Amino acid sequence: MEKGNHSEVTEFILTGLTDRPELQVPLFGVFLLIYGVTLVGNGGMILLIIIDPRLHTPMYFFLSNLSFCDLCFSSLVCPKMLLNFLAERKSISYTACSAQMCLSIIFSDVECLLLAVMAYDRYVAICNPLLYTVTMSRQLCKRLVTGAYAVGLVDSMIQCFIFRLSFCSSNIINHFFCDVPPLLPLSCSDTRNNEIVMFAFGCCIIAISFVTVLLSYVYIISTILQIRSTEGRHKAFSTCSFHLNAVTLFYGTQLFMYLRPPSTYSMNTDKVASVFYTLVIPMLNPLIYSLRNTEVKDALRRAMNKLLTNS
Repeated sequence: MEKGNHSEVTEFILTGLTDRPELQVPLFGVFLLIYGVTLVGNGGMILLIIIDPRLHTPMYFFLSNLSFCDLCFSSLVCPKMLLNFLAERKSISYTACSAQMCLSIIFSDVECLLLAVMAYDRYVAICNPLLYTVTMSRQLCKRLVTGAYAVGLVDSMIQCFIFRLSFCSSNIINHFFCDVPPLLPLSCSDTRNNEIVMFAFGCCIIAISFVTVLLSYVYIISTILQIRSTEGRHKAFSTCSFHLNAVTLFYGTQLFMYLRPPSTYSMNTDKVASVFYTLVIPMLNPLIYSLRNTEVKDALRRAMNKLLTNS
C-alpha cells in the first residue's frame, strides 16, 4: 500500500558523516589516509601470498580472499565518500546507488562467512593436524569460498528488491553510502516484508558464522589446554591469535549493530559502526595478519631481499 504522492527518483543525496563545513577537509585527509593504507596493505598481502610458495596453504588461500574482499568492500564506499567531502552537491545516481548497495551486501556477507571458514581451518589444523592436508583439500577450500560468494549473491539479490519499491519525492539518504536501513524510510511502499527479510537473512548469516567461530575456538582452546609444554601451548595459540583479533573486531561491530535494543538505535551511531566495518576493519586486517604473523613477516623479508638482489 503506497503512502501519498510520489515521483520517480533518478538520484539520491547522501548527507555524509557530518554537515559541518569545517570538518569536511580534515575528514577527507583522514579517510584518504585510511583508504591508502587499505589499498597498500590488502594489495600487498594478496601479492605476497601469490608470489611466495610457502604461503600456498589453505589458511593463506582464505586470507588472500579476505584481503580481496576487504579491498573491494572499501573501494565500493570510500572513493565516493572522499569525493562527497569536497563536493557541494553530494549526489549519487539511482543506478550507482543500487550497484553500491548490492555489491556491498555481497562482500559484507562473504567477509562474515570467510572468518567462519578460517576458524574451521584453524580448528582442523590444531585439533586434527594429521588429517589437515586431507581434510582441507584444495577442492574443499575452493568450494567453501565459492559457497560464501553464492550466499552473498543470493542475499544481495533478495535485499536489492528494495529498488523495486516506490520512492517518495524525498531522496535524501541519511548516511555516507547506500545501505538498506537508511533507504527503507524513503520508500512510499509497505516495507514490512523487506524489513523482515533483511533482519532474518542478516541474523541467519551472522548467527551461523558466529556459532561456527565459537564452536571452533571452544574445541581449539580445549585442545591447546591439553598440551603439556608451555612452548607448545604458546605456539598453538600464536597460530590463531591474529585470526581471533580479526574475528573480535568484525563480529563485535556486527553484533552491536544487529543486537542492540531498538530504543537505543540512532542513525549517527549506525554511521560510526558502518565506518568501522566498511573502512577501519579492512585497513586493520592486513596489519593484524602481518604484524603478529611470523610466516607473513618472513615472506615479506624474503620478497624484499629478492627485490633488492635483483635490483
